[in-house]
Amino acid sequence: MSVETPGLNRAVGLDEAEVAERIAAGQVNDLPPRSGRTVAGIIRANVFTRINAILSVLLVLVVITGSLRNGLFALLIVVNSVVGIIQEIRAKRTLDRLAIVGEAHPVVRRDGAAERLDRRQVVLDDVIELQPGDQVMVDGDVIETDHLELDEALLTGESDPVAKAVGDQVLSGSFVAAGRGAYRATRVGADAYAAQLAAEASKYTLVNSELRNGLNLILRWVTYLLIPVAALTIWVQVRQLSVDRNQALLNLVAALVPMVPEGLILLTSVAFAVGVVRLARRGCLVQELPAIEGLARVDTVCVDKTGTLTAPGLTFERLVPVRRPGEGGPDALVPESDLAAFAAQLAATDPSPNPTVQAIADHLGAPEQPWPLRATEPFSSRTKWSGATFEPAPGRPTTLLLGAVDVLASPGSPVSQEAERLGAGGLRVLGLARSSAPVGEVRVPDGVEVIGLLTLGQNIRPDAADTVAYFADQGVAVKVISGDNASSVAAVAGQVGITGTAVDARPLPDDPARLADDMANHAVFGRVTPQQKRAMVGALQARGHVVAMTGDGVNDVLALKDADVGVAMGSGSEASRSAAQLVLLDDKFSVLPRVVAEGRRVIGNIERVAVLFLTKTFYSVLLALLVGLAQLPFPFVPLHVTITAWFTIGIPAFFLSLAPNAARAKPGFARRALSRAAPAGIAIAVCTFASYVVLRQFVSGASQKQISTACLLVVIGIAMWVLIVVTKPDEPWKWALILGGAAAYAVIFCVPALAHFFTLDVGSWPALAVAGIGIAVGVLACQVAWRAERALRTRRQASARPGD
Repeated sequence: MSVETPGLNRAVGLDEAEVAERIAAGQVNDLPPRSGRTVAGIIRANVFTRINAILSVLLVLVVITGSLRNGLFALLIVVNSVVGIIQEIRAKRTLDRLAIVGEAHPVVRRDGAAERLDRRQVVLDDVIELQPGDQVMVDGDVIETDHLELDEALLTGESDPVAKAVGDQVLSGSFVAAGRGAYRATRVGADAYAAQLAAEASKYTLVNSELRNGLNLILRWVTYLLIPVAALTIWVQVRQLSVDRNQALLNLVAALVPMVPEGLILLTSVAFAVGVVRLARRGCLVQELPAIEGLARVDTVCVDKTGTLTAPGLTFERLVPVRRPGEGGPDALVPESDLAAFAAQLAATDPSPNPTVQAIADHLGAPEQPWPLRATEPFSSRTKWSGATFEPAPGRPTTLLLGAVDVLASPGSPVSQEAERLGAGGLRVLGLARSSAPVGEVRVPDGVEVIGLLTLGQNIRPDAADTVAYFADQGVAVKVISGDNASSVAAVAGQVGITGTAVDARPLPDDPARLADDMANHAVFGRVTPQQKRAMVGALQARGHVVAMTGDGVNDVLALKDADVGVAMGSGSEASRSAAQLVLLDDKFSVLPRVVAEGRRVIGNIERVAVLFLTKTFYSVLLALLVGLAQLPFPFVPLHVTITAWFTIGIPAFFLSLAPNAARAKPGFARRALSRAAPAGIAIAVCTFASYVVLRQFVSGASQKQISTACLLVVIGIAMWVLIVVTKPDEPWKWALILGGAAAYAVIFCVPALAHFFTLDVGSWPALAVAGIGIAVGVLACQVAWRAERALRTRRQASARPGD
């Protein structure tokens, strides 16, 4: 697509032959996959895991014995890998497809013509144009500049824009804060800094996730426990009981397999991947997976007014002449026709108009005879005005400025008061000022005279009010922080349901503690600088808040990057989209509740199923230790362990991980999961071991197979009760899940062919009676322990409340 950029067509760029030569030499901007991992990388990551390694070693031990049916647990290796690979590749393709939609295209000059190209089409030595909001795609050297200023905060941490002169180096990853220019590409592809940023910022990963960190901690401790339990089991089986090698190996595998929460990590990855796909269907690009979890934990959302509460684009309303200071007659007003001509001339000097200037230019039209220019000053969020100096002529102002009224006029002046009055109605108000000084030497407000006000209408997003109401219902505070006039911001905020007095941010303190106090007491802030937005996010975080930031402009980049979750609008600047973890491609603010819901579903459901897996880990470790210390043969074979997990953990956990769950996410996932799983695991282990001892010592005539079957019933019976408590069956599908599992176990235990295959025997009534008593005692113990844990947690919460 060809584009016109007036005043920046001095360097013609490469010709077609030079481009072909560089493509043949491989000097193109080849970039890593947008979603971070290749298909081969996803396969490796899902096959070569710690859990698969553990299960593979145990499978080898079973193969050595020749009892292949006891190796059924190894199917988990295949299932873990295949399901994880399919879901992640599906999510990757979705991310790649959506990333292309939300991707910006640099303006490249070739053969003297400027055109927008895919960033992968850029080659070495290409001439690339820069306009406000553009990202520097590849590294290079500046060859043209018109007040070009770059925001390098993401590279250096320096918050102030850096002016660039001809010959200066620019690094990919920086953004144009003001002005315009062009540079020649000197490093592309993997050699450019952008390649590292893209791989790091868009990686398909779960790093810095409390959920994943908690699971990794649990898995690490399980690995540590495997070694002593394995050593004790082998020693007891071989040295004390003189069991033959094959049986000893089977007993060892049976003791160790249930300790591994093999499906928990898989279900976490699947749940997140499904969330990515679900959100993608609603036009939300998830650039970092932790953002789904993070937004579910958010308690404060900071929103920028423009682009978030209001839709892109402005509607020109009217010109308002203002009286000159100290003068009283009608002749003191600049005629509206002159104001319109002045504003049209000033708008025509901007080759890359922002939405505000574009709305003025569209309404007033292009001047028939543009005035000759001497100098221009582009708009920047630092100065909050733009201007131009013209060649002197009778009746023509030397310099015109357009910008924020409270910057161009003194506070409390009649002009400022009139602007406040107009802004209180929700209009965006700009001042048109003149000065006798060149634009580069203008001093505001003393050196300028405001001669008119321009008002522009703002379009409130139709979904903004409902989204704000949703967050209010969920106990999430919404703070509006905008660079616009405070009165105008307050008017828009009030229309979407955010009430309160607007605060002008300019006199706010730099001290984080005092700033946090102001943030706690107010919800609407105007005239906020980019550095203040960043400081506000930091102040809230210092008070323990989990903060999400939404925005669409270059001035939002610093805050988006520092927030726990950054959310950018798809129609916003390329800078904001790159800095954010979530991009709303359709600009629908109403998608955020969906993201919250997905995060809550993932966190709540994984915490729920984690109780099932960790219960198994607890009872497996404790049972192995009890049996080992008592110097008894292990009661189960690996096949028993496999069927135990089928309907008490594996299948139910899969459905539970994808079920709706609207419970608000809270910190402390690992602690809560362990507090529920530990009592249940201990109860199962103790009751199973007690039943095992009673059956061996006091039930005569029961075979080892019948004893093992009775012990297995104890494990399954209590585990099914844990499943009922965790599932909280309030819907038909949950009851079907539980009853279906119970029916499946009845078939396995009672159908002779299946019972023979799984080494089961229910022919001893005394053994079954002991199993029934064990189940009853275990269920009662679980209930008592859980009630005690809830009472203790309630007392701790009560003691932690202020004033108690």
